[in-house]
Amino acid sequence: MPSSDPRARLVDILENADTIRGYVAGGRFERFASDRKTRDAVERRLERICEAARALGNIMDERYPDVRWLDLRRFGSVLRHDYRAIDPRLVWDAITTYLPRLTNACSTELDRLGRSGS
Repeated sequence: MPSSDPRARLVDILENADTIRGYVAGGRFERFASDRKTRDAVERRLERICEAARALGNIMDERYPDVRWLDLRRFGSVLRHDYRAIDPRLVWDAITTYLPRLTNACSTELDRLGRSGS
């Protein structure tokens, strides 16, 4: 069931993405891959992002198809249930290439909706 407050879910995505960027700021893949705590923290924040995307339902799919929302929602299931198969390189690539596209779409949508809800 889609969230009754899409603004809150969009803010959740943006806040978790910002936290992820802080966790990996100035780092390189090799450091990320060898730092289990950072990988665990990033994966948990990604789970939250995926859950917020799930709560949004499919309202963003047509408006921002380049984000690949369905894949994002499915990735949450992988993070929760198939965690042993998670490749640190794929997570790093998601952070460095996918997250900017996602946050741009969320910021654009918040602007469209009016950030304060008015």
